[in-house]
Formats: sequence, C-alpha cells, structure tokens
Amino acid sequence: MQQLTMPPAMPGRDGMPGRRPKHDAGHFGMRIARDGTWYYQGSPINRKELVCLFASVLKREPDGGYVLETPVERGRIDVDDAPFIAVEMVWRDCDCGDGTPRQCLAFRTNLDQIVTANAEHPITVHLDPVTREPRPYITVRPGLEARINRAVFYEMVALAEREIVGGRDLLGVWSEGVFFPIDEACALDAAAE
Repeated sequence: MQQLTMPPAMPGRDGMPGRRPKHDAGHFGMRIARDGTWYYQGSPINRKELVCLFASVLKREPDGGYVLETPVERGRIDVDDAPFIAVEMVWRDCDCGDGTPRQCLAFRTNLDQIVTANAEHPITVHLDPVTREPRPYITVRPGLEARINRAVFYEMVALAEREIVGGRDLLGVWSEGVFFPIDEACALDAAAE
C-alpha cells in the first residue's frame, strides 16, 4: 500500500512551520456579467447565498484581474464590468464627527452590502469621451467597485450641487463631507436643454 505524504509547510517568518502555499487552480470557469449575474461554466448561479460566499473571497489583482482566494486555493474569474451593482441609495443627514449634520449617501448592492460614500469608498463617474455617457461606480472594498445602476444614478443626480473645484464649475454630490464630481456643470446644463 502506497503512503501519501504531504509536502512540507513553508517556514514562517519566525522560522517555524507556516502555511502551505496556496494552490493555483487556474481559471474557475466563472464570470460576473454586466448585470451582476454570476455564472459557472455558462449557467447562472441562482442561489444568492452561494454568490455571497464567493463574493466574500473575491479580490482584485494588481494587473486588474479578479480572483477568488481562500486560505488554501485561488483561481481567476472573469468580470464583464464591475463585480457588484448598486441597486438602492438612501440619503440622510449624519454626524461626521464635528457635530454638524451633513448629507450621507448609503448604497445597497445586489448582494445586500451597504456602503456609505466617503473618502474610503469614493464615487467615481467615468465619462465616455465621445458621447459623455456616464458610468458611475462606488468603491465597495479596495479594488472592488459596484456600478451604480441607472435609476439610482438619476436619484443621485437629483441631489447634485454646483461647486467650484480647482477653478472648474462642477456638478456633484456630497457625502460625509467629501465632494464627488459627476460632470462639468455646463455639460449637464446643455444636456438638460
């Protein structure tokens, strides 16, 4: 009978045995579609609990790729746009630490994560250079964004204010004392006409 032997654990920083290196599983055959649907080998994953579990181990690589990473295994997945979708926004006045009430914008993702826009979770709006069509996002956690869906974006734009930033007349929103530009005020004025 052949006996299986495990490879030795890699030494830790203190010279003692540490964790084994992660197994690279290659590509997991998973994809997150633009609408936020997760697929495994072309079939949608319909169990939200399972999608939430996968999302909890989702990370962004320095090269821009996405991986699912557990303590023992990691594998690549494809993401068409952003891994999450912001499907609801709640705005309220909150105390940002100085006793003055300020507007706070909180977003709920398609996986029921709540993210409040602030310096650590910025809102960014990418504009198509030709059509100026906006693609708005909020950072959920480092390297991972939620695309703000169209209806939520319109709600956000309804709260927009004009501000002069660096000599530019911008339209944007405030949340937790941070201003997030949406577009040049004159471009949005022209679009409204």
